Amino acid sequence: METKLAIITDIHGNSAALRAVLDDIDRNNPVEHIYCLGDLVAIGHETNKVLELLFSRNDISYVMGNHDEAILNIMKGKEPGSVGEEKEHHQWIASQLDKKFIPALSKIPKKLYAEYNGKKLLFVHYHLNEENQFIPIDQQPTIKKLDELYKTSDVDVVCFGHHHILHHFRSKERLYINPGALGCYHKPLAPYAILNIGAEGISVTFKEVAYDNREFLLAYDKLKVPARDFILRVFYGNQHLQFN
Repeated sequence: METKLAIITDIHGNSAALRAVLDDIDRNNPVEHIYCLGDLVAIGHETNKVLELLFSRNDISYVMGNHDEAILNIMKGKEPGSVGEEKEHHQWIASQLDKKFIPALSKIPKKLYAEYNGKKLLFVHYHLNEENQFIPIDQQPTIKKLDELYKTSDVDVVCFGHHHILHHFRSKERLYINPGALGCYHKPLAPYAILNIGAEGISVTFKEVAYDNREFLLAYDKLKVPARDFILRVFYGNQHLQFN
């Protein structure tokens, strides 16, 4: 019997993109479970809409992202680990967060393991070191480097996010996948992945769902979101300029 899972990551406070993906999953790709690989909030400004949508469901499991961790640190009176304009942005996001979500956010772990049809899966926001901290992003990942990172792990699949571009590597040891950032893209498309796990093997399908991002992008200026010029340029390719 084949098991179908959905993998989403890096929603980044973009409720329009998240709703489009969840609707697509429910309508076209019904799955046994959804795994969300962190960075639910920050960069995007729709913090409470995203968390309301996610936590209203009982079919999603989560791992902690670096932005989620930064916002929680602020809520706990700690330093977020960011500086300059990014820190100002994190402080603004934290100020918008409905405190009712803090208990659920605080319970999210850094890693999750699961097993389906005899296949072992690991879910992380990004690769972790021995101190359970995220390592720097590898801009040129390879199968060899990934196998070296996970040489002591007995899992068959590693699912991760953080690096916003799609990754699909298959070695003799295991499958590595990152579906790409659901909420941050230079096009009005929201990516995610479907993982099919059967007795014979594992396959992955990468999906992109079109959605209307006009209101979301124009709201950065209306809300005076800190670091908005940098965010709109780097994470969205200045798509908002076409609406002016």
